[in-house]
Amino acid sequence: MKIDGKVLTLYAVTDRTWLRPGEALSEPVEALLEAGVTCLQLREKEAEDAVFLEEALILKELCSRYQVPLIINDRPDIAKKAGADGVHVGLSDMGIEKARAFLGGDFIIGGSAHHVPEALAAWKAGADYIGCGAVFGSSTKKDAAVLPFEELKAICQAVDIPAVAIGGIHEGNLEKLRGSGIDGVAVISALFSADDKKAAARKLLLLIRDLQKEKYS
Repeated sequence: MKIDGKVLTLYAVTDRTWLRPGEALSEPVEALLEAGVTCLQLREKEAEDAVFLEEALILKELCSRYQVPLIINDRPDIAKKAGADGVHVGLSDMGIEKARAFLGGDFIIGGSAHHVPEALAAWKAGADYIGCGAVFGSSTKKDAAVLPFEELKAICQAVDIPAVAIGGIHEGNLEKLRGSGIDGVAVISALFSADDKKAAARKLLLLIRDLQKEKYS
């Protein structure tokens, strides 16, 4: 499915480790949607299937209300059952081609890449966008290798689908991505750990839209 890169401007990826006691994941998610997040990925690495599906159904209803696509991490089966808009398939997860065969052409399928050959392989396999990282390391994936700026830029130049930077991105380092050619940023901790999530999202949106001027002007 062809996806407009602007849809990926501020791509929030959930992390329930930042939830307060008794807080539902839908609460910070709705705050971020209200603030203007343009895409949401539900990432649940440890949840049982029934819990994962229930959460996906709740977030799908929320995202539909705000007209924001919901992407499910790793699980095409959950994406299909929940009526989500797509799935993100990591390098060690179910392959892009298998996900496409299972979901069909109307679902968004994202792939991951740490260098140009992986990006080209994902594009060839049918990915609709590429997640590139970790650009500044990652507090979510402790073992993630840092993706150099020049390699990020080379990936953006090599593929004809949108590219999103991920990994340790926050308002203090986003400017360092200027000139890379990215379409957007995927953010976890800088959004979900923020005391004022709406303010954090709005600040990041201003910064990334300023970076986008060189790409979309």
